[in-house]
Amino acid sequence: MGKKGKKEKGRGAEKTAAKMEKKVSKRSRKEEEDLEALIAHFQTLDARKTQVVETPCPPPSPRLNASLSAHPEKDELILFGGEYFNGQKTFLYNELYIYHIRKDTWTKVDIPSPPPRRCAHQAVVVPQGGGQLWVFGGEFASPDGEQFYHYKDLWVLHLATRTWEQVKSTGGPSGRSGHRMVAWKRQLILFGGFHESKRDYIYYNDVYAFNLDTFTWSKLSPSGTGPTPRSGCQMSITLQGSIIIYGGYSKQRVKKDVDKGTQHSDMFLLKPENRQEGKWVWTRTNPSGVKPTPRSGFSVAVAPNHQMLLFGGVCDEEEEERLEGDFFNDLYFYDATRNRWFAGQLKGPKSEKRKRRQDRKEEPKGSSMQEKGGASTLGPLEVVKEVVAEDGTVVTIKQVLAAPYPVGQPQTEDEDSPEDASGPVVKPCPRSNAMVAVKHGVLYVYGGMFETGDCQVTLSDLYCLDLHKMEEWKALLEMDPQTQEWLEETDSEEDSDSEEDSDAVEGAEGGEDNEDSGGEDGAPAPGGGAWGAVRGLSAQDQVVLGEACPAQRGARRVREEGAESSPGHGKIL
Repeated sequence: MGKKGKKEKGRGAEKTAAKMEKKVSKRSRKEEEDLEALIAHFQTLDARKTQVVETPCPPPSPRLNASLSAHPEKDELILFGGEYFNGQKTFLYNELYIYHIRKDTWTKVDIPSPPPRRCAHQAVVVPQGGGQLWVFGGEFASPDGEQFYHYKDLWVLHLATRTWEQVKSTGGPSGRSGHRMVAWKRQLILFGGFHESKRDYIYYNDVYAFNLDTFTWSKLSPSGTGPTPRSGCQMSITLQGSIIIYGGYSKQRVKKDVDKGTQHSDMFLLKPENRQEGKWVWTRTNPSGVKPTPRSGFSVAVAPNHQMLLFGGVCDEEEEERLEGDFFNDLYFYDATRNRWFAGQLKGPKSEKRKRRQDRKEEPKGSSMQEKGGASTLGPLEVVKEVVAEDGTVVTIKQVLAAPYPVGQPQTEDEDSPEDASGPVVKPCPRSNAMVAVKHGVLYVYGGMFETGDCQVTLSDLYCLDLHKMEEWKALLEMDPQTQEWLEETDSEEDSDSEEDSDAVEGAEGGEDNEDSGGEDGAPAPGGGAWGAVRGLSAQDQVVLGEACPAQRGARRVREEGAESSPGHGKIL
């Protein structure tokens, strides 16, 4: 009698995942069919555009889950797509904006036959052909935020000719959002993401490669143990040619209608196996140094010297229907060469440092050394206070005051903290899902969101930080709190079908056809309520949530999609 062969390890999990994907696909097909008609209607409107029109314009309206990419040849940033949720309605965009860095101006570019409106996609810039912006996937949502259409299409924007092209190729990834994509040599490598219907959801940890020469997809089957399924993770290329996967978000059903989210903090390397073409291997790595605290919704970019940069995010404490979180505006860097994390510390402006050094020289020589020694052990000081908004919402504000210098590490005269400077410190307020890009060693942070009570505040500000100098943030565009709109969710079911159809066209349309519903320059109408309690916060304040927004486009879904920021243009390694 022959010896029974061993069961292949992990085969059962693969079958279970395949069954789950088939189940989700079947249930979501009906609602996606409903949305396909709406998407087709918008594409008909887009087809009316017959020529490229570039129009100088005000900064874009607030939006989330767009992509921000640095032009590979010009001093420009490219903003595409995104969504905006005002508490009752979701607006989707397929607008293309160009930010001219040197002029500090915006241009809206209308191009014939663009991709359909979407958010939570991925965009990667490569230098060939005068620059190309490759866009894959993402999602379209119904105005009420309860139905989703997940794209599996691939588009390329030819930056030199200002033309969109849809690239059709079989064998690619299934429709998804919150995935990550980078350019590796002459390929686009895609990982993870999620797909959600009204009743079910599934997370992915598969890997696909798209060949930029042959325009063909292939599914990779790396050896070794890789990351668990997730979305919204960090995906970056190292100088050695490996691909880093860090963190991310996923959720699982713990009981009927109750899901529990997980904020991952593990790190993996995906690299070619023995330099063989098409063969890859997963390895888990445990970096040293000062690691980021657990979070989701962070933004990533490639910093100078091929270091990986992580900005902001939110740490959630989740209990069934209640979600509380701390938002961040801190910076971390990962050095793949040393396999080490370290926190980004700002030095402060030079003029202020000289003044403080001069003041210290004039201090009496008998100053107590005990004071200096004691200061080296000080950690961050946390101050918590409560503010009651006009609508009765209680907003808990946590203010974290930085220590005079890193805990347990004395600060030299050349390492003055920016908090010592006179006047308020300029920096982005704590947020998640910010869109970031790096150009000429300067980090640009656009928008993002935070929550207070049941209100989701969508930002449209723009900050920059010179990563070579690491001195101070500069505010290029500050957000006027009066432009924030938030409409309380209604429980009424008296709306007729005709009204819902009207909302579908208006809500998901977004863009220039939506100007009548807003204020000046198409901005959302002014709002108040809980936001009024937040508008006086300093840049150092962190807002601690009350209950999560009950709408479907609320906190949990934002965590899944993560910050759809471009990881930088695809440098050929």
